[in-house]
Amino acid sequence: MPPKVQQKSKEQKMAAAMAGGKGKKKKWSKGKARDKVDNKVLMSKEQDERLYSEVPKMKLITVSTVVEKLKISGGVARRALRVLEEEGKIRAVLVSQSQRIYTRNIAEEEEEE
Repeated sequence: MPPKVQQKSKEQKMAAAMAGGKGKKKKWSKGKARDKVDNKVLMSKEQDERLYSEVPKMKLITVSTVVEKLKISGGVARRALRVLEEEGKIRAVLVSQSQRIYTRNIAEEEEEE
């Protein structure tokens, strides 16, 4: 039988419990930081020219594709697409409350050739 170890008194146990603990408290991660995009809220002349030259040639035209291509804000892109539709350069395929999907106007291209 091993020799008996003398037990600590209540005061010693209490002091050890208060002093010890787990050490440092767990820190929560800050989460993944996304890159802040700096999209323009006004269109420059160069962006306007790219809108009229590139966008009507795209097969799938949505607000997000125009935002990515021209680096403009979503509100500006929505207005620009509405103007292009009124001018007949593109046509709406799907119109819902949350998303509008456009495509190039094929009928107009055939008349020009």
